[in-house]
Amino acid sequence: MRLTRIYVAGALAPETEQLLPRGAADHLLKVLRLRPGAELTLFDGRGGEYPARLIGAERGAARVQVGVHVPIERESPLAVTLLQGLVRGERMDLIVQKATELGARAVVPLLTERSVVRLDAAQIQKRLAHWQAIAIAACEQ
Repeated sequence: MRLTRIYVAGALAPETEQLLPRGAADHLLKVLRLRPGAELTLFDGRGGEYPARLIGAERGAARVQVGVHVPIERESPLAVTLLQGLVRGERMDLIVQKATELGARAVVPLLTERSVVRLDAAQIQKRLAHWQAIAIAACEQ
């Protein structure tokens, strides 16, 4: 059976019903085509995870019944930080994805003296948000 893991940005409370964020709901309903009654696992990045059951699926909205907190850690016990010079194209996306899958606790993008890539403040914030979304998707795998 496939384990469906979904990241939820807000704090999860055990034994409650919760409406999932739009992106997670679309993924569950449109991509995975889950139906009410399907089981999944939620995590909020604060440690452990929560078993959950999809109880309502409407257009663009998914309601789940959150179970009891399970204190399981899927992260590596090693605190690995990757310092990565910025690279062009989609290479940085792949680096963030694979580093996350391999258990890196943090990926720190660096602007080095010989970096070809140069970003202004607005571009940096946009890229950081993009890489964070890639890391979250990698954690859900």
